[in-house]
Amino acid sequence: MIKRVKVAVVGVGNNTSALVQGLALYRDSGSLVGIRRPVIDGLGVGDIDVVAAFATSEEKIGRDLTEAIFLPPNNFPRLDCDLPSAGVPVTKGLVDASEVPRVAAALAGAEVLLYSAPSGRPATALAYAEAAHTAGVAFINTTADPVARDPRLLGRFEAAGLPLIGDDLASQFGTSVLHNALLRLLAERGLTLVSSYQVNLGGTEDFRNLVENPNTKKQSKLNALSDAASVEVAPLGYLPHLASQKVAHLNLEAQGWGETAVSLDVKLTVHDPSGAAGVNIDLIRLAASALRTGRGGYRAEAASLLKSPPGTAI
Repeated sequence: MIKRVKVAVVGVGNNTSALVQGLALYRDSGSLVGIRRPVIDGLGVGDIDVVAAFATSEEKIGRDLTEAIFLPPNNFPRLDCDLPSAGVPVTKGLVDASEVPRVAAALAGAEVLLYSAPSGRPATALAYAEAAHTAGVAFINTTADPVARDPRLLGRFEAAGLPLIGDDLASQFGTSVLHNALLRLLAERGLTLVSSYQVNLGGTEDFRNLVENPNTKKQSKLNALSDAASVEVAPLGYLPHLASQKVAHLNLEAQGWGETAVSLDVKLTVHDPSGAAGVNIDLIRLAASALRTGRGGYRAEAASLLKSPPGTAI
């Protein structure tokens, strides 16, 4: 019988809401809609339990996880599934590195720590990675803050036999994935790219945070593109009325045979947290499998699920 994966999450926002609700939905329904890999190393989508959660919002601390994921400013919709109490109270997250021992102690029983807090807080991301290292659990960084791209930290995780996976997840079907596919298609068909841009608009708290603290997010988006030198990534736009939806606009200008013009405009609308959960479900199982077999450090099999794996620009 497969041993279920015990996961701790940092951040009780929309991405965690999408993940927790999705786990309940797929476990109950047996549906495979929207699932890329039903089984990874023997682990199914329903073989995951969230056993701890950390947040800094006073309104969420102390609440059961299944209650906290619906509190404002979260705005991911309720999925059609039964969601009984998880029996997991949200724990106060760390504020500075001095609290690493407290968080490490709270990770007892967990195998994987999923860091899903807002981007733009590199010191916090590194502190949680230290807590994971101290507790002996795998660490997944879903943000653009450089963690797995830190060679010294990566080396320590590898030496300890602990997986360190990151940085910045590539959404299941998001702007970067679509943009890169279109750029590759142009090259494969022999067209010459002249210019390209992408614009991303969203209404989640993560979008609001990234507008105020863009930090390394733009570079991370460029890291995910095969022809980044000719691409411009516009600053993110925060529009509250979009709620958990993201609207992206892509433009590509190219030249074909005889230097004639080719122009392509694409609009993409997705629920951003769903795109994150659709990737996190694979990252969690990859990390757990690697931990159980003593394969520490970065896992190359996660590369296609990330925007900025080790070796890309910071």
